[in-house]
Parts: sequence; structure tokens; C-alpha cells
Amino acid sequence: MNTLKEGDMVPAFTAVDQDGNSINLSDYKGKKLIVFFYPKANTPGCTAEACNLRDNYKTLQDQGYELLGVSADSPKKQANFKKKYDFPFPLLADEDHTVINAFGVWGLKKFMGREYDGIHRKTFMIDESGMVTRVIDKVKTKDHAAQILG
Repeated sequence: MNTLKEGDMVPAFTAVDQDGNSINLSDYKGKKLIVFFYPKANTPGCTAEACNLRDNYKTLQDQGYELLGVSADSPKKQANFKKKYDFPFPLLADEDHTVINAFGVWGLKKFMGREYDGIHRKTFMIDESGMVTRVIDKVKTKDHAAQILG
């Protein structure tokens, strides 16, 4: 797993959001961006993380940040997740792993003694020029906005 690090430039990407709209990294040029990766929509940890970001969205925006959530779920699953919890930010449906691979968050995971490949829960903070300024590896799902703002 070759994960982007602080100081790396984010490679250009295009993916579809929950409504099938194309989202490009270039859409965010000149803006600060938070890209958070989560394993699966509508699971307890992912829901807690996304809801915490939703509840603190105004504060994050006041700090100049845009948000993008990313998982390998289908657009339909992402749309249901967004609608159910009223998220004010787009959720990318990265079924072909374009964005997941660009950021290097796919790799071996262990859960209850079982090993499998999956998405690692990580958050990337990106500056106006597309450079990674911070990577949060140990995401606190219930208090993630505080980690970002801290």
C-alpha cells in the first residue's frame, strides 16, 4: 500500500458522486479540501464518522474546507447513505478504485482474526494547490472534526 504522505501532490482523478455527477480533483483547485475514506456506507463506524463531519460542517467550511467522502460503494448505496443522514457534502462512489488507488488506501486489513483486502479509514487534508498537508491515520470516528481542526 503506497499511501500519499504529507508534501505529496494528489494525482488528478475523476469519479462519480452519489448522483452520478463527475467530480474531478481540479474542481477544488484554489480551495482547501478534506478527503475522507471509509470502508462501507451505513456501517456503525462510517456512519459515526460522517455524521460527526456533518455536525461540524459549518465550522469546517468557516475554516475554508470543502469535504469529499469516498468508499467503493455504488452510487445508489452512497445516495441512500447521504439521504438517510442528510450529508451536505458529496460522497464518491469509487467502485473501480480510481481515487482509492490514487491515495493508496487499499490494502491488507485484519478483523476478528481474518485477513482481507479493503479500504483503510484515513483522512487527507489538501491545500489549494493540491498538496497533501496532513494525513490522519488513526481516525476517531465519533470525534473526527476535532482531530481535523485540532
